[in-house]
Amino acid sequence: MNPRPLLHLEGVAVLIVSLLFYHWSQGSWLQFALLFLLPDLSMLGYAANIRTGAITYNAVHTYVGPLVLAGYSFASNRPATISLSLIWIAHIGLDRMLGFGLKYPTRFNDTHLNPDRHTLSTEIDGIVPSL
Repeated sequence: MNPRPLLHLEGVAVLIVSLLFYHWSQGSWLQFALLFLLPDLSMLGYAANIRTGAITYNAVHTYVGPLVLAGYSFASNRPATISLSLIWIAHIGLDRMLGFGLKYPTRFNDTHLNPDRHTLSTEIDGIVPSL
């Protein structure tokens, strides 16, 4: 079974749940619209080179950052910052839903959601099975 559709569905689920929590937390939809694409500024790392671009993009497009921010929000009793983490999580969910995955340092379109990485090959690790 190809895991790619499951990864896209996971992105849909994350996007929907983060939007519901954002609505429930009574976040500003104007703030949401203004900040939603902010994580994509991490692509500016590609101006330096592909490796730097992949590192900056991946650092901002994993769930670690927004979850740490949400944890800080709860621990410090700062509910205003929870909306920032939900916007960030929604952005990542949309990216996954659309097929934009974490980047490999080989080229921009080489991601963990790349269909070429999810096909079976007769050659694994340079070993061709004998018939």
